[in-house]
Amino acid sequence: MDKNTKLLELIKKRDDYKEKLTQMYKYFHGVKHESAHSELQYSEIKVYEDMLNSVVEEINNL
Repeated sequence: MDKNTKLLELIKKRDDYKEKLTQMYKYFHGVKHESAHSELQYSEIKVYEDMLNSVVEEINNL
């Protein structure tokens, strides 16, 4: 895989993750006390944030 193709794929991933995070933030209103659902939402948001950060780092390294 050449550098251009990899860069285009990473940019597409980055945009997908940003869109997904935007949708998640729209419906997330913080972690409510004793709410497993909101804790799972929070965990999922953190996973997507980490995935987005790793893709951005990889783009910067190219």
